[in-house]
Amino acid sequence: MIIEPRTRGFICTTAHPVGCAENVKNQIAYIKSKGTVVGPKKVLVIGASTGFGLASRITSAFGSNAATIGVFFEKPPAVGKTASSGWYNTAAFETEAHKKNLYAKSINGDAFSNEIKQETIALIKQDLGQIDLVIYSLASPVRTHPENGVRYKSTLKPIGDSYTNKTVDFHTGEVKEITIEPGTEEDIENTVTVMGGDDWQLWINALMKADLLSENFKTLAYSYIGPKLTEAVYRKGTIGRAKDDLEKMAFTITDALKDINGKAYVSVNKALVTQSSSAIPVIPLYISLLYKVMKAEGLQEGCIEQIHRLFNERLYLDGIPTDKEGRIRIDDWEMKASVQEQVAELWQQATTETLPEIGDLEGYTTEFFNLFGFKVDTVDYTKEANEMTAIPSIA
Repeated sequence: MIIEPRTRGFICTTAHPVGCAENVKNQIAYIKSKGTVVGPKKVLVIGASTGFGLASRITSAFGSNAATIGVFFEKPPAVGKTASSGWYNTAAFETEAHKKNLYAKSINGDAFSNEIKQETIALIKQDLGQIDLVIYSLASPVRTHPENGVRYKSTLKPIGDSYTNKTVDFHTGEVKEITIEPGTEEDIENTVTVMGGDDWQLWINALMKADLLSENFKTLAYSYIGPKLTEAVYRKGTIGRAKDDLEKMAFTITDALKDINGKAYVSVNKALVTQSSSAIPVIPLYISLLYKVMKAEGLQEGCIEQIHRLFNERLYLDGIPTDKEGRIRIDDWEMKASVQEQVAELWQQATTETLPEIGDLEGYTTEFFNLFGFKVDTVDYTKEANEMTAIPSIA
């Protein structure tokens, strides 16, 4: 079928299997160009199909020849209807991994559930024995808690007072003011339940109980801090409370891993165009200006460049550098004073009329559509594509 992008708000409801495959191949090519590096050998990636999770899986497999198991919740294809982009990403990843005789299997289902945890445990026992790295990279807006069956929904709200600032509709380029009402205590609690550290801890506890974690095991979750410009809606908002909880959980998990000399870390990454970040008011405008500055400074990174630098220059050093809160900081280029000063100055100038000149809205929009396999330079979208592309390891 001929597949075209169809958008609804900050999501694209279609995905292109060939475009997604090209994106994955490009990331693999980048990692291969860097040569084999010291890294993990048996890896579980929870949230493995897009963004930082996918980049972590690619970096592990093609950077250090690791066996990988990916867990995610993606929509499979149906005749005449495309799968979600993460499905096609995974199909491409597994295909390329198997060409290199790399072990790669995937589990599609609700990672918050006990059932998927147990299915994953059984697969690790059967095929890998033990694992030496778990990446936790879930970004779901909802969670059904496995213990009480309650469905919780996260929110993107400030705390205390309403918040008014600029944002951009990246489909139209219109810069306008937006006001977001503050979250309630229930909003905060729900967001922490969905996006905090509880499920990360449940995964590690279950894997540890099953004796599946090797000596010197590591686990890593991803976070974001960002500048003062975005803190009201992000770091000091409901989602920030969830990130605080996630970061504190690293210490709790590390304590539980003492007997195997294991460690849990949180990596603070840079702002990137992802399905999650596109949903956060103010962030698309900030990223558009940030990209303009970072590209001019020669500092721009995508997911794959970020994760390669994280693995190669942080996570697998003899002494892992952290900030005073114990976090790995791979957002260092974004947070350089010279970069943030320029972004703050451009923010004051940003209007519908000036943004095409002072920002990189075109780059933002292209990256957004790239997430779903569209606007990839090497793909001919006038040709028919097979929407029924399968993931090799999933029947």
